Amino acid sequence: MARHYMARERDGHTLQTTALINEVYLRLVKVKEVQWQDRAHFFAVSAQLMRRILTDFARSHGYQKRGGGARPVPLDEACLASPAPGVDLVALEQALTRLGETDARKSKVVELRFFGGLTVDETAEVLQISGETVMRDWSVARAWLLRELDRSVSDGA
Repeated sequence: MARHYMARERDGHTLQTTALINEVYLRLVKVKEVQWQDRAHFFAVSAQLMRRILTDFARSHGYQKRGGGARPVPLDEACLASPAPGVDLVALEQALTRLGETDARKSKVVELRFFGGLTVDETAEVLQISGETVMRDWSVARAWLLRELDRSVSDGA
């Protein structure tokens, strides 16, 4: 999952795949009260931790220039298979948080697919829904996020 995500980062990114894995591991080890249900539960928690780590890293390194320069994130199938350098993780995190306030399941689908790199079937297993529901949620969430990201770019310009 980490290698998949880091492949989309820009050249010269200072956070390495192994550092991301180590950070996720350290946070997982500290969590004592989690009752692991199955493999899917592990992937869901790992994807959530990766999202938090990468967003915190982006914030700490000033990738968001006070609202300016934010770019829409290509949240489509090609995004999962090919690099998309320059993704504004902070803007995506903010939009994803807003989506989570209105529809938690769609937010979780994006988190698992985009940050976790899970397939449709793996996402369906984690969320215990059908693959068709995952694709429907993915499509609606992608359109919603693109609209929100476009809005934040035009507001910041």
